[in-house]
Amino acid sequence: QVQLVESGGGLVQAGGSLRLSCAASGRTFSSYAMGWFRQVPGKERDFVAAITGNGRITYYADSVKGRFTISRANAKNTVYLQMNSLKPEDTGVYYCAARSGAGYYTRLYEYNYWGQGTQVTVSS
Repeated sequence: QVQLVESGGGLVQAGGSLRLSCAASGRTFSSYAMGWFRQVPGKERDFVAAITGNGRITYYADSVKGRFTISRANAKNTVYLQMNSLKPEDTGVYYCAARSGAGYYTRLYEYNYWGQGTQVTVSS
């Protein structure tokens, strides 16, 4: 069982930056692939970024490529999402997700564990 707790959300102006963190429980964090998703009311939860367990491979949605960076610190059981050049359309609840496996994963159903989410609001 893995428990995930996100933090770092908030209100920021367009063009600004935020860094989200996701702290995971457990002693085998490096064996888990991690992902970030976001959701706005009335819409599906969308993929944002993913990273392999060893941190060597990352993958991004086209909408955030070049602006967001996913990284992890396995010694701290934490994954991060650095968000730069934020736009109003980046507004939503951001969720951290985890699953065991060697690759990276971009679909909701591929993840077993989810955090409670953290709100990001980008004002224009």
